[in-house]
Amino acid sequence: MDSLETELDRARSLSVDSLADAIEAIGFECTHCGACCKAADCGDSDDSDEEHTATVFPDEVRELQDRGDYDWRDVARPMPYGLTEGDDGPTGETFEWALQTDDCGDCTFYDGGAARCTVHEDRPLICQTYPFSVALGGTSQPMGEAVDSEGMVRAHECEGLGQDMSRGEAEELAAALKERAVRELEEAIGVRDSYEPVETEGIVVYDSEGPKDADGRPY
Repeated sequence: MDSLETELDRARSLSVDSLADAIEAIGFECTHCGACCKAADCGDSDDSDEEHTATVFPDEVRELQDRGDYDWRDVARPMPYGLTEGDDGPTGETFEWALQTDDCGDCTFYDGGAARCTVHEDRPLICQTYPFSVALGGTSQPMGEAVDSEGMVRAHECEGLGQDMSRGEAEELAAALKERAVRELEEAIGVRDSYEPVETEGIVVYDSEGPKDADGRPY
């Protein structure tokens, strides 16, 4: 397996034009269905695997905090993978933050009545690039089929795929997709380099800035 540094070099060398070619060829336009913002099953919201789980970088959390004078937990929650349910709530360690969810498991920033994102202009990179990802080690890769001959660009199932889009729209999405790949690998390297085990009965989130509690406060 290639090192994270090698994959980061690959991400930085990605051609936005080539990414845009692949995106434009399949086409995409958001239909505002909300599927990428909502839980898989509201009736099963106690199952963390069914909740909306979009990853968010620490600085993206702070940007959303500044937008609405939110607390950290208003914006983000520890990614549930790796956590277990204890007598006093979840415990354990995880390595990512996810956008906060409501009681139904939907993204807290999704307005179901209006079928829109309430922080659309400041939405995280993972939201900007859905339903696409790039197949690099160390990056998050949603399930999906390759949409280019090299198998680099992947598309998650989405009803907006196959819609006409302009070249400018494809290039804008491609640029965000490259930025996301670079940021994900920089974050992974930062997590690795700043990792310091913490002994606690609660939750520890190891991100690129070091270990934090569930409220985003450094240990």
